[in-house]
Amino acid sequence: MFNIDEELKKLPDKPGVYIMKNETGEVIYVGKAISLKKRVRQYFQSSRNNTPKVRAMVKNISEFEYIIVDNEVEALILEANLIKRHRPKYNILLRDDKQYPYIKVTTNEKYPRVIKTRKILKDGAKYFGPYPNGYAVNDTLDIIRTLYPIRTCKLKLDGTKVINRPCLNYYIGRCLAPCQGNVDEDEYMKMIDEIIMFLNGREEKLVEVIEKKMENAAKDLDFENAAKYRDQVNSLKVILEKQKIVSTNSLVDQDIIGMARGVENVCIQVFFIRSGKIMGREHFFISDTEQTERAEILSSFIKQFYLGTAYVPKEIFVEEEIEDESIISKWLSEKRGSKVTIRVPKRGEKSKLMEMVRKNALDTLNQYGQNVIMEKKEREEPLEELATVMDLDEVPFRIEAFDISNIQGVEPVGSMVVFEKGIPKKSDYRRFKIRTVIGPNDYASMEEVIKRRFKRGLEEKELVKENNIKVKGFSIFPDLIMMDGGKGQVNIAERILFEMGIEIPVCGLVKDEHHNTRGIIYKNKEISLEKNTTTFRFITRIQDEAHRFAISYHRSLRNKKMFKSVLDDIKGIGTKRKKALLKAFGSVEGIKKASLDELIAVESMNKKAAEEVYNFFRK
Repeated sequence: MFNIDEELKKLPDKPGVYIMKNETGEVIYVGKAISLKKRVRQYFQSSRNNTPKVRAMVKNISEFEYIIVDNEVEALILEANLIKRHRPKYNILLRDDKQYPYIKVTTNEKYPRVIKTRKILKDGAKYFGPYPNGYAVNDTLDIIRTLYPIRTCKLKLDGTKVINRPCLNYYIGRCLAPCQGNVDEDEYMKMIDEIIMFLNGREEKLVEVIEKKMENAAKDLDFENAAKYRDQVNSLKVILEKQKIVSTNSLVDQDIIGMARGVENVCIQVFFIRSGKIMGREHFFISDTEQTERAEILSSFIKQFYLGTAYVPKEIFVEEEIEDESIISKWLSEKRGSKVTIRVPKRGEKSKLMEMVRKNALDTLNQYGQNVIMEKKEREEPLEELATVMDLDEVPFRIEAFDISNIQGVEPVGSMVVFEKGIPKKSDYRRFKIRTVIGPNDYASMEEVIKRRFKRGLEEKELVKENNIKVKGFSIFPDLIMMDGGKGQVNIAERILFEMGIEIPVCGLVKDEHHNTRGIIYKNKEISLEKNTTTFRFITRIQDEAHRFAISYHRSLRNKKMFKSVLDDIKGIGTKRKKALLKAFGSVEGIKKASLDELIAVESMNKKAAEEVYNFFRK
């Protein structure tokens, strides 16, 4: 049993990260401290000066753990990573966390390609970005591929494979077909160097380079190439005219971060400036910040935002001083590989630019903020009503609903769907193929599903606790369980949870004689719901989703079983070869009668596979 008072006495006076957990072991808050001893103790002392949010969090703390680090920068990095991994309930969360698109130049392979990617790998390639959205990347790639006929295929051009003929891009002038040896590698790399120059924001320099090539081609009377270079120069000049110059004194890369605060949420706007030009912008909405200082919101945003991006600019401008500014600067400098400064512009060009970003944030908040509030209200209102009618201690943040699907006991399956804050969390959906039940027995099937789900959950919690591995879906326990059924199904779930020592409220979704949802069974009492209420529509939606998910899994298993044949037992015969054989000979009987040469002649078959089929039917 975890004794908080005793554990507080053991806290070291060292820097580190502390992790607060509730009674089910779920991480609800992550913080960092210069002194773990002083910081963690503050939560459990007089709560008079704490905000309601902190007081609510402290009430839910059943245990805590900590990780000692060498310095504040390590603490900051670890804190940011743990927040991203666990998504704790009481931390400020950047829920609009995006995996930004980048442009990748595959300089790690022969005849490099230029492609869009969302993953940054240490593979020797060059990465450019982030870009504010996929459209910006697509536009840039279109420009590059119009200017330069480089390859887009994934072929390995290392000489190990012979390519018989070039693809369509060669015939329409969009590729020089290096797969055919039609271009010298040095000439190809000159194009790649110019592309890299373009992506580095040195368009003006690139224009000079291409103009020089145009002049030389004209001198050599090579008018065809001179015209090609002229078109490239014109295209680049159009691009340069579209880009807004915002900094005449500095050509360094900068991010400008402005913020607008509403009643229930915050909008943060980021302008991306590269080589003095605005390359794009992005906005983010953050909720549950009513009693949080602006400096803390900005600090939390910066940590989470730059943790998820591969590129850090040289300068970051914010509208006011942020918490941990010096530590964050050190961390970002280490990540960039050179000094990164975080500044508050006071006057001049940068101050005017900050005002523009702030106004954009306010405009975005006015345009979309009301929609965000309405969406939040539509999600949270039924949860609050549900907590009221069921007399729950807390509004359920996470709900898991279970259903069983079978036809006359054939291929019985179970489904688990998850809703968090009223929204389906499909990454945590789970399907269960019933293993121990024979025949149409929904009660026994549900018992197996619940046992497997929470047994696996307890095992994962132990792994998370002992090895600090990434939290998985089963290790996160729900605040409420919904069973697609009445008292019988609820009693089964409650009994299993009691035997496992888990306390989670369980309700059932009961139906009328027409198989329509009628109400909720909770604590052996039926709670009727009016059909025109948001709560009724919400639980019906959950029930329909659990049923749909179970049915789709059941149908896929039945389809697989229908397509199963004796061919599945033959070594080396997969779906593709099975289809090809059945197409060639019409039936399994036709395959049995086929000669070895006839089997070898079938598309996708080789001698070894043909011999396996031939010998299988002649054992």
